[in-house]
Amino acid sequence: MPDIIAEIRLPTQKLRDDIQFFTKILGMRMDMIFPADDPTVAVFSGYGLRLRIERGVPDPAGTLRILTDDPDGFADGQRDLVAPNGTRIEIAELNPPLVMPETQHAFVVRRLADQAPWVIGRAGMQYRDLIPDRLGGSIIASHIRIPDGGPVPDMVHYHTVGFQLIFCYRGWVDLVYEDQGEPFRLHAGNCVIQPPEIRHRVLYASENIEVIEIGVPAEHVTTIDHEMELPNGPANPNRDFQGQKFVHHKAEDATWQPFRMGGFTCRDTTIAQNTRNVAGVQVVKKDGVADWSSHDADILFTFVMDGTMVLHGEGKKSYALEAGDAFVIPPGMKTKYADASDDLELLEVSLPGVFKTH
Repeated sequence: MPDIIAEIRLPTQKLRDDIQFFTKILGMRMDMIFPADDPTVAVFSGYGLRLRIERGVPDPAGTLRILTDDPDGFADGQRDLVAPNGTRIEIAELNPPLVMPETQHAFVVRRLADQAPWVIGRAGMQYRDLIPDRLGGSIIASHIRIPDGGPVPDMVHYHTVGFQLIFCYRGWVDLVYEDQGEPFRLHAGNCVIQPPEIRHRVLYASENIEVIEIGVPAEHVTTIDHEMELPNGPANPNRDFQGQKFVHHKAEDATWQPFRMGGFTCRDTTIAQNTRNVAGVQVVKKDGVADWSSHDADILFTFVMDGTMVLHGEGKKSYALEAGDAFVIPPGMKTKYADASDDLELLEVSLPGVFKTH
């Protein structure tokens, strides 16, 4: 294979001033300069980048971002600089901390019949937003589908998140995760959590696969890992990923128990205990007569997987709900899940995992 080098070209009017700035202030190395009698081009390298500064070209000045784990020790602590040629320099943290926005509580109902648009997202997947305002950026809930079955054009990647759930709603999907052994099939009714920065890849999907994906916070970075190959060796199910353990919950292995509200029963996914109570996930079914209740969780999201019910909210109009609908109940608000059909099945996600019901 021939050697190939990529350069970014930037304009200048006074090359001499730019040489001083890019070498002394930014600490880059000058690799070339020509012609000798009246230089018009200088080439600099550093931080994985190669810059060609050239006099008289019509290119825009652009913006250069330099990421470092010590921003205060770089360029005398300056965060925004402007080079003599007009290029703006931003100095930022290499690994910024995950910011969890404060939840903006709201009573939200999202119905499938309202025909919210499906948009094309990563790897050709179709996304439907289940919480349009995302509670101030604190959470994203997506209904995801892949109409055509077969191999999924995915790469090994990871997410910088506080919590992430994948619940298989319809069909099945083949997945592989870092330190979790060989690829496996996630069937309808089952779920996994993707602990912070666990490497994983979607391999193959059935036709009309549908999943519910929950991410906290709403905006989080997805990073491609070009080095890791999965599977990456024997399983290590007890590995801790920033305080969380990988969970593959299987419906057939679960036990049903009383739900937090009368009139319902649930199967717990063990996600609360494996995330140190960051979040809890339960599947809920009808088991009697419902009553009014409220909660003190920060976020309580519910997706109707099957059946029908009427959602009554104190001071709000009532909503007749069916499969594909979703709702969020803010803390302290009294609600009632009334007129539930015998086949009603709900997916409830709470943050934190354990909270009080009143």
